[in-house]
Amino acid sequence: MLKIEDLHVSVEGKEVLHGINLHIREGETHVLMGPNGSGKTTLLRSIMGFSGYEITSGKIFFKGRDVTDLPLNERARFGMGMMFQRPPTISGLKLGKLLSATSGGDVSSIGRYSSQMNMASFLDRDVNAGFSGGEIKRSEVLQLLIQQPDFVMLDEPESGVDLENIALIGHSIARLVEKDRHIIDRYKSGLIITHTGYILDYLDADAGHMLCDGEIKCHGNPREILKVIQEKGYQECIRCQK
Repeated sequence: MLKIEDLHVSVEGKEVLHGINLHIREGETHVLMGPNGSGKTTLLRSIMGFSGYEITSGKIFFKGRDVTDLPLNERARFGMGMMFQRPPTISGLKLGKLLSATSGGDVSSIGRYSSQMNMASFLDRDVNAGFSGGEIKRSEVLQLLIQQPDFVMLDEPESGVDLENIALIGHSIARLVEKDRHIIDRYKSGLIITHTGYILDYLDADAGHMLCDGEIKCHGNPREILKVIQEKGYQECIRCQK
């Protein structure tokens, strides 16, 4: 699904990612952990193709295709989707209109998924305008449920969300990355940034990675990595790899 080879990324002339290698197979969900400022969001934004993230060397392959130089909209059309940590407010654009534009013509799914995410009353409101933290996260998940990407990236989906919303969001994210039972042999994959690990209560992650100082320092069982981080901090994860 996704293969990253020796990826180096600079932001405003400063190299932030140094030689990232990552392989996510079809049907796999990976979890990315690391301290603030380690480059996690930069990695997701580089994969998605945002401007301002200069790939100075290395390659990104998606479903066997080199997408290193493809623009963001082409990557989205090809099957990538992303939930932001801090998504923007879009004044003048109603949430319902946005969902219609990304539904691929399946407008019947909008009512179904908006009710599921408790967002039906928000469809006539500007995107994220006056939304609480939990409402923004539910809106982001709703947009991905409508888009149905093959590969979904989530930047701290638990951030700023109360326990009730975490359960709703967690179960919905699990649906995003599970095999599509309606299409034979269609597997979905995901890459999720988490600090708390709460999302692991709702889905079975296949692998975990610890990113520090722009380099992936550790690979392994995500729950085991999280346990070491919680008990001993990130430096112990780094030390055990030396």
